Amino acid sequence: MQSILVFKFFSYLFIAAFFFACPSTSSGAESAEKKLSLARCIEIALKNSTSSLKAENTLKLRGVDVMRNYGSFLPRLSASASISPYALSRSYTQDYSGTAITKSKTESKTVDLTLATSLNLFNGFRDYASLQAALKTEGAAGYSLSRARQTIAFDVTQAYYQALLNIELLDIARENLLLARDQLTLTDRQFQIGLKSIIDRDQQQADAAESSLLVIKAETRMQQSMLELVRRMQIDPRTMFSLEPLPDNRNGLLYPKPDPDSLVTIAFQRRSDLKAKELETKASKWQVTQARSTLYPRLDLTFNVGTGGTEYLHQSIGSTPVIYSYPPLSDQLANSIGYSAALNVSWTIFDGFQTRYEVEAAKINHLNQQYDYEDLKNYILIDLHEAAKEYTSALMQIETAKISLKAAQSAFEGIKRKSDLGSVSFIELSSARAALFSARSNLSQATYNLALQKNILDFTTGNIAAP
Repeated sequence: MQSILVFKFFSYLFIAAFFFACPSTSSGAESAEKKLSLARCIEIALKNSTSSLKAENTLKLRGVDVMRNYGSFLPRLSASASISPYALSRSYTQDYSGTAITKSKTESKTVDLTLATSLNLFNGFRDYASLQAALKTEGAAGYSLSRARQTIAFDVTQAYYQALLNIELLDIARENLLLARDQLTLTDRQFQIGLKSIIDRDQQQADAAESSLLVIKAETRMQQSMLELVRRMQIDPRTMFSLEPLPDNRNGLLYPKPDPDSLVTIAFQRRSDLKAKELETKASKWQVTQARSTLYPRLDLTFNVGTGGTEYLHQSIGSTPVIYSYPPLSDQLANSIGYSAALNVSWTIFDGFQTRYEVEAAKINHLNQQYDYEDLKNYILIDLHEAAKEYTSALMQIETAKISLKAAQSAFEGIKRKSDLGSVSFIELSSARAALFSARSNLSQATYNLALQKNILDFTTGNIAAP
């Protein structure tokens, strides 16, 4: 009896431990898989993307360059100190009669202090041109960073939509497989009671196998699209996550039929890369002025302050010591301060055509920047017209896909009812189900294609949001 009680006690203890352990296991499984929204995917990609990080570093460097060019207008300041705690010198001296030569020895300590400053008054507008070019380049780097973030958001959105589309196509393929298997079960029963021939059953088995193959292909495409999304987010591919579906009211956020001309006007105002290229063009123009500065004279104002002193530790001529009554070294430094101011003018007369080369190189760079700016405007114009046409076509495809799905659904339901009664051949039923599967897939593809085309239109217009 005691053994039975002990057994029951341990049994109750095991059951209690099981129930306490189950909730924690369940919560751990749920926390292992994350559910990511589109905004969260974009946020992760912006945080991990090296292109965004490089653009941020470039912007920081341009900011330091602007500070450096501001510093060109300030005076230069330098200080120097020379301290010799011990110096020994030996020499020979001759007396006034010219007959006796004696040996002298000197031990001393010296200190020299100098403070120098210089201010450039004119250098052919080089500093001003460099500052303007640096300011324009910094602004261009800021716009380039904004465009880089928009590009990341665009790529992630495209990959996100494609993954959602492939998930939906996989669901449709699985539903089609279930229909095929249900039909196979029905056909097998009809074959057993003599309503269907063995040929119909074999054909239905082949159709179910084909539907199973379609599911496998859809799973492969879905996994590939998820990996592409992982690639753009730059996260561990072993991370378990699922995607949140798009909101049901996404069609309300779509454009009506777009007008390319008005979109071009908006794009010229909003495209960050176009603004960046415009500022780079202006910066290259200031670089021409900077290169020409060597043709002008340079004028600098300098001012120096210096002091020094010598303390003789020991001096002797022959064997006779020499004593000098110099003041202490600190008094010498305080009372020996000297000043000097100078105005320096320098002008390069001939430098082996180096200045001419730099000016021509700056001019050519400015022309190339102008060409790139005009080319970018033309590319935006062409891309917007193409994106507007693709978007309009996507709108029309949705309406066509809806009509086709409605017709395919009605046809399949009618033929299936007849097939259940044994009055329709396998070929007609298989064709109707294939048409329904194709119509549902086409509608899903058309729906996401419209969302993709809207994303392209937003990106081309410069209207895409990047947090």
